[in-house]
Amino acid sequence: MPIQILPPQLANQIAAGEVVERPASVVKELVENSLDAGASHIEIEIEKGGSKLIRVRDNGSGIAEHELVLALSRHATSKITDLSDLEAICSLGFRGEALASISSVSRLTLTSRTAAQEAAWQASAEGRDMQVSVKPAAHPVGTSIEVLDLFFNTPARRKFLRTDKTEFGHIDELVKRLALSRFDVSWQLSHNGQTVRRLKAADTAEQRQKRVATLCGRAFAEQAAFIENQYGDVKIWGYIVAPQACPTQPGCQYSYVNGRMMRDKLLNHAIRQAYGDSLSAEQQPAFVLYLELDPRQVDVNVHPAKHEVRFHQARLIHDFIVSALSDALAQLSATPAAGHYVQPGQPTPAMSVPASQPAYQVHQPGTARYQAGAAAYRAATAGGAQVRRELSYWQHSHRDAEALQAPSVQASPAAALPPAHSDSQSLDGRYLIAQNRYLLTQHDDRLLVVDLVVTLAAYFALQPQPAQPILLPQRIALSKAQLQQLTRVATQLSDAGFDLLLSDNTAIVRAVPAWLRQSLLSHWLPLWFSRVSEQQDPLQLLLSMLLNANGLSAKQLLNLYPQLLDMPSCWHSAPLQLDSTLARLHEAHDAY
Repeated sequence: MPIQILPPQLANQIAAGEVVERPASVVKELVENSLDAGASHIEIEIEKGGSKLIRVRDNGSGIAEHELVLALSRHATSKITDLSDLEAICSLGFRGEALASISSVSRLTLTSRTAAQEAAWQASAEGRDMQVSVKPAAHPVGTSIEVLDLFFNTPARRKFLRTDKTEFGHIDELVKRLALSRFDVSWQLSHNGQTVRRLKAADTAEQRQKRVATLCGRAFAEQAAFIENQYGDVKIWGYIVAPQACPTQPGCQYSYVNGRMMRDKLLNHAIRQAYGDSLSAEQQPAFVLYLELDPRQVDVNVHPAKHEVRFHQARLIHDFIVSALSDALAQLSATPAAGHYVQPGQPTPAMSVPASQPAYQVHQPGTARYQAGAAAYRAATAGGAQVRRELSYWQHSHRDAEALQAPSVQASPAAALPPAHSDSQSLDGRYLIAQNRYLLTQHDDRLLVVDLVVTLAAYFALQPQPAQPILLPQRIALSKAQLQQLTRVATQLSDAGFDLLLSDNTAIVRAVPAWLRQSLLSHWLPLWFSRVSEQQDPLQLLLSMLLNANGLSAKQLLNLYPQLLDMPSCWHSAPLQLDSTLARLHEAHDAY
């Protein structure tokens, strides 16, 4: 068979195979045209799941009479004119294929009027013939497109349509996604004459929240928090649910790039990575997220249905999303109770530490972590009645520990620490964590209480830690005294895993240690530097702040540095006398 140019009718039907997959595909193309025309109100009428009728009416700018025939022609569009437009697309549509493809597999009628016209005009096209007829009509400013008998001339395609209920379900889901992308537009969706959705334009933050609650459900609205982060020209904002509140079934998972709804692999991977191991195997993330960036930095012309894009700086975008969401999820995970919908523009509860919070936090014996530690310790000391009595006393003493303040302990110089001995003994991971700072453990024949803050500072002096670069370096203003203090301990902070650039009363944090990487850096770093003084070691200050406010757990530190349990030479500890009280225990630490 010789090579030949396909006739336009056949070419349009081939294109329709990609553009028009099902009735929802038609609705998508028509509604996107309405949005590109500047519509502020869109009505969608469906009959029999879209197989009988799809009608989309808008109040956009309309189409002039002399352009109606062109509008139904292939590769005809008003949205781009040259290659530079294609490289910076701001509209939802741009290929000029949709109307021609739809009209080739249906009976299509387009009625439109511009503000400059006194009357509306109507263009009709049907099936393979593609003959367009134009006549006057009555219509307000805007456009109505009516698609009748979809796939009437392609029985094979029509046979593969699902039930009316299923097809309308796809349309309803599509309208939800579109309504979440354009809060400034009012929407109305009806099926078989019954109004299914009616949404008013949402101009305020409260109205936008109500729309999200309406479309995503009450459960999502009760658990979701507003987030916002920006780096240069790239911005992400939206609503996200804390890991502990995520559902077990796929639900609200909507992402947008410059207002365009997406199912992009890079976005999904970044979101999944931000949640990390905080989700169980059965849980699914829940989010409505909007990514905004320079249109020249993203290529939307890579997918037939425009569901995927290509970022020119894919790694930067991926890491920015991971970093922004990780910080937000760290806040939400630190919040003890969800169940409220955070107002946009307000900080989430974990953003700051209340001034009334005690400096010495208590893990009550009823918590799962404390019970697990107590069980492990009881197993390790089976048969020791006196030790078990002391453990019981330790547990009861926690009830009155809330009024106690954290002891002020000064670290010994690193040079004074003796080397570790190979025959040192430990409890092999069997220990109790008290108040998220102290370890009750055994060494030789003694019970010791180990202060993790001072112990870790000494350990970092002996074993310098690698620095982990952060995507968004933190720039923090310093007073002259704070700058001098940080300069004096720069080597110590470098050994602990920090990469700081200190100059002109400013600190630029370029890398942090592993134990700080998952914390909310934008909160903790400025707070830390604001409290730096000559009276306290900066590294111990940061560790104390994180542990006291539950910004970091002692268990996390021990998971990162399990070797500490086998290095008693690093321990800053005091022996536990079995007849001592908790108050005397603090006195022992102060005197050590």
